[in-house]
Parts: sequence; structure tokens; C-alpha cells
Amino acid sequence: MDAKQLADMLDGREYGQEMTDAIFAAAKMSKMVIVFGASDDIMIFRGAITCEVDCFDGGTACLNYEGLIKNKCDNEDCPYFQKLLQSAITIEAVWNTNGNPCWTYETAIPHETFDIVGDGDIYCRGIVFHMDALKCLFCKEESE
Repeated sequence: MDAKQLADMLDGREYGQEMTDAIFAAAKMSKMVIVFGASDDIMIFRGAITCEVDCFDGGTACLNYEGLIKNKCDNEDCPYFQKLLQSAITIEAVWNTNGNPCWTYETAIPHETFDIVGDGDIYCRGIVFHMDALKCLFCKEESE
């Protein structure tokens, strides 16, 4: 399965019913990551990466070739964490207060998009990408 096929499976699903066990299993097995929003404060990752990132009114998730970057110490100014952030690839969750879709995502990661609907309107324009796309971006950066 590729990102386009997975995005097509997700396109048009209802808010609150975005995932099924079959879609989650297919994404995980194919090393795909599905990103979509919930409420006004959560960026959800499902598949090869499974977690939630707080992003009230928008926010940023930082990734490296292994997945989401997490600070392993209590100090936000930790030099090791800051170094990881400097080389991170980001996914920016954009919260739109002026209409639909409420959530969109901006990233340099090659991806496909899908729409989640709620009450007949597009609630979220999510993204799907393959984990190998992260590795390719990091290899490209290192060779430059």
C-alpha cells in the first residue's frame, strides 16, 4: 500500500470515526503515518508513529528519521534537545478560525492529503506519509 491508496481510504470519513482497526493495521504494516486533528488542540499520529501532540490553536511537531523527537530531560534548554530540534523536519498544524477546514498541515515531507468531514463540511485536511520519506529528507540534508 502507498500513501495515495491510504489517503483514499481515509478521504471522506466522519470526524470521530477517522480510524478503523483495519486502516490502523494497514498503515502500521506499510510504515505509513496518518496525521489529523481533533478538537481544537490535538495533532494525532497513527500508524508507524502512534501518539498525540498538543497544539492548541496550532503548533509544531518535530521529527527525525526515526519519528517524533521527544525531550528526554526536564530542561527545555537542554543543549542535546536543542541540537535535535535544529535538524528536525517539522509538521505545522494550522488551526483555521475563519471557516473550514479547521485543521490543515504544512510540511516538507512528501505526502498525500485526505479530508475528514463533520456536519457536511470539511473539518480536517489530514496527511499521510511513508516513514522512508523522513529518511530520504535526512539523507538529502546530510549530502548537501
